[in-house]
Amino acid sequence: MIHYHYTDTELNKILKTLTIVVDTREQVNDHIMAYLRSKDIPIKLKKLDTGDYGAMIPKNEGLGIVRDIYLNSRVERKASVDEIVGNLLKDERTRFENELIRAQNIPFTLLLEDPEGYKKIINGNYRSKYDPLALLGSLNTFKARYGFEIVYLDNKFSGNFIYYHFYHQMKNYLKRGAF
Repeated sequence: MIHYHYTDTELNKILKTLTIVVDTREQVNDHIMAYLRSKDIPIKLKKLDTGDYGAMIPKNEGLGIVRDIYLNSRVERKASVDEIVGNLLKDERTRFENELIRAQNIPFTLLLEDPEGYKKIINGNYRSKYDPLALLGSLNTFKARYGFEIVYLDNKFSGNFIYYHFYHQMKNYLKRGAF
């Protein structure tokens, strides 16, 4: 394993090439794509085995990057409380849990695009008849079992959240120099 420590100047140059990897199956994400494009953040469409978003630094021998570096981290986006509730219902629950199993050994964030999402969950403000305490119990059990976090956020900040989430993870990864 190579251990190289970049200077701050080198790190900044490398991080300018940070590319957000978007799962080809991700839908209704125009607001995220528009944010990334407006900031000239590179985007790569690729099928991801888990999650909707990842990040990578492309090969750039001039910057000392001899191969593409993929960050072992994912963000799974849910557009609403109704969507996450739907994922926990009988028919979808196994598929959703299988995704969490695949992601359990990597930093994983569930981004729920609703700043009032937690309040809606505990008050039962969603279409399903899923009991609020049972729903909260399922989410907290999955969080404990598979080691992920849930972020409740207005969708107008999703692109910013995704970019800076991965930016700081990649910066930390590169500072460690273990790749």
